[in-house]
Amino acid sequence: MRECGLQVDIQPMQEVQTLDPYRAVVLGTPIYMCIFHRDTTHFLEQHRSALTTRPVAIFALGALHADEEEFQLAREQLDKELAKFPWLTAQATATFGGKFDPANLDYPLNLMAPLRNMPVSDMRDWTAIRAWASDLAAQFQPVPELGISQEM
Repeated sequence: MRECGLQVDIQPMQEVQTLDPYRAVVLGTPIYMCIFHRDTTHFLEQHRSALTTRPVAIFALGALHADEEEFQLAREQLDKELAKFPWLTAQATATFGGKFDPANLDYPLNLMAPLRNMPVSDMRDWTAIRAWASDLAAQFQPVPELGISQEM
């Protein structure tokens, strides 16, 4: 989005105190165990008022394997989670492949042997991600002021 001329700040959700300085919000979230991460839910609840007054785009990372059914399931999970926030109108949504490294699991997930024994994977498609971000940048560009002249 920066390459398209937009000013962009990237912050972890839990560190965002206010959305006042921003004209739009792009929220990226992983889908863990078929639901939003708790930081995502907290962010949406904390910033509900601000999110209803500016354009919002949301993407989720989900599929960990090159399996079309897994990508479809990730999309369904995103839609299901967004339905829990009927007040939220996302201008754009997308799902992309995710990244998984069992060495980075937090408690209590790090106690689950099936997760600890999963292989490292990275299904992020940077070409698709950049294309989506470029489309968003075009949507979020400032609208030029309209000059109105009147002949007398």
